[in-house]
Amino acid sequence: MEDLYEVLGVSRDASQADIKKAFRKLAREYHPDSHPGDKEIEEKFKKINAAYSVLNDPEKRARYDQFGTADGNANPFSGMGGMNVDLGDLFGDMFSQVFGGGFGGSSRRTNPNAPRQGEDIEQTVKITLLEASTGITRDIEVMRSEKCQHCNGTGAKPDTKPETCPTCKGQGQVRQSQQTLFGNFVSITTCPDCKGKGKIIREKCDECHGRGMIRKKHTVEVKIPAGIERGMRLRIPNAGEDGLNDGPPGDLYLMIDVEKHPDFERDGPDLHMNLILTYPQAVLGTSVNVKTIDGNGAEIDIPSGTYHGQVFKVKGRGMPKLNSLNAKGDMYVHAYVEIPKQLTEKQRELIKALADEMKTPVNSETGFFDRVKNFFS
Repeated sequence: MEDLYEVLGVSRDASQADIKKAFRKLAREYHPDSHPGDKEIEEKFKKINAAYSVLNDPEKRARYDQFGTADGNANPFSGMGGMNVDLGDLFGDMFSQVFGGGFGGSSRRTNPNAPRQGEDIEQTVKITLLEASTGITRDIEVMRSEKCQHCNGTGAKPDTKPETCPTCKGQGQVRQSQQTLFGNFVSITTCPDCKGKGKIIREKCDECHGRGMIRKKHTVEVKIPAGIERGMRLRIPNAGEDGLNDGPPGDLYLMIDVEKHPDFERDGPDLHMNLILTYPQAVLGTSVNVKTIDGNGAEIDIPSGTYHGQVFKVKGRGMPKLNSLNAKGDMYVHAYVEIPKQLTEKQRELIKALADEMKTPVNSETGFFDRVKNFFS
């Protein structure tokens, strides 16, 4: 038997707000409408709703914590067909539906016209490594649902208004009771006439066609801080979908994607780059000016005898550390000694002389094309 807290992914001391937040997240992920025909997802969705119907009710939760069940059954999921199970308030009470019925029990009713928070929006923003190092302010275009200004969100034509549904009396649900040998069986379903809204619009708004909301492009000014990394997420409060029935808007979440740089490779606040050295530079040493992310460059000393793959640290010339005042990472310069593949005759002779001086055996034979050249000279 699965633990209801584990089903929602919350601890046993989780607050009601935490339980509600976890339910919304899981309900979005496992809603059957997003996975048509997937039976496993459908069963998972039912379990999520069953767990939420218990843990969201203080009395049922207390019974479950004490006895391991909220209704006397050994399995908290076994009552899906024989008890009032509220599907909860997915996306801020966007719908409320009850499976089955109870033996004379009653279900929690939600006001279909109560204010409901709008949905959150997620969007990816791509920036360059240089922009990540300095921080930027950028205008982000977002498509979102906003309250129709033509009808002020009512969905009805101007000078008209929605009417209370005569079938459900504004409740959004219809309740049917049937007497059986085991008691009074109650079934609660979404009102078929108003589709759970509690109101009926006789004359629909020409702009939103009765929805009360319209899809519109919206521009949001966003400050992206210096030091931000790929995969981080920025929250822009109240920049998501407009709420229903004058409810608060949702939030906008921006997923950051930082483009790769041709010269630098990032490792947290540190940067890595390659430096190509000639053989004489590696042997005798030199001083070189290397690129930096801020464009000012940095002078580093290459000591004599530098070997291939040696790393030089340039302190404080990496990326800014996020939320740290003036703190930066370091830059690491990886030295790569370039071995020439083609030599002039003079260069070859000089290297041969060096080899003789160092008593280092080398291949002294002349190449085929050199022999052909010497033959005709």
